[in-house]
Amino acid sequence: MAKIIIGLTGRIACGKGVIKKYLIENYHAKDYRFSTILRDILDRLHVEKSRENLQDLSTIVRHHFGENVLANAMALDIQDDSTEFIVIDGIRRMADIENLREMNGFKLIRVVADEKTRFDRVVKRNENPGDDQKTMAEFLAEEQAEAEATIPEVMSHADFEIINDSTLDDLAERVDDIINLIKNQYNIN
Repeated sequence: MAKIIIGLTGRIACGKGVIKKYLIENYHAKDYRFSTILRDILDRLHVEKSRENLQDLSTIVRHHFGENVLANAMALDIQDDSTEFIVIDGIRRMADIENLREMNGFKLIRVVADEKTRFDRVVKRNENPGDDQKTMAEFLAEEQAEAEATIPEVMSHADFEIINDSTLDDLAERVDDIINLIKNQYNIN
C-alpha cells in the first residue's frame, strides 16, 4: 500500500501543530518533527530547549554536517517506518523538502495565519521558556532568525495551502479535503 507523507510548513504558530494533532487523532498518522532530533541532543547535553538553543543547534549541526543532514536522518527514519500515514512538522529549509520530495507519497502543505494571531498563540501556549512574556517585537525578531528566515521560500513550493483564520471545524474540513485529494491521487481508500 502507498504511504502518505504530509509535510507541514509555515511561520511560527500558524497552526501546524493543531493540524498534526488532527492527523494523528483522525488518520492515525505517525508524528515526525525536525526539532525532535535537536531536542534529543539538547536533552542529552542537559541544555535548556529554548527556541534560541534549538535554532543555534540546528545552525551548528547543518553547518558542520551539511544542510541536508537532518532531512537525510528524517528520510531514512521514514523509509524504515511501516506506518502508512506520516506527518512531518516544522519543515523550514529547501534542503529538507529536496530530500523528502524524493519519497513517494510526499506532499507539502503550507499553513498560513496573520502575524497578530500567531503572536497571540505563541504567548498563550507558552511552549518554550519565556514565550508567555514575549513582546510582538521579540516575536517578529525571532522570525528573522536563520532557522526561520527560509520558511517563506519553502512555503512557495507547497502542493497545498491551508489558511488558518477560522474555527477548528473549518480547519479540520480543509485538512480532510486535502487528504481526500491525496488519497484519490494514490488510489487509497
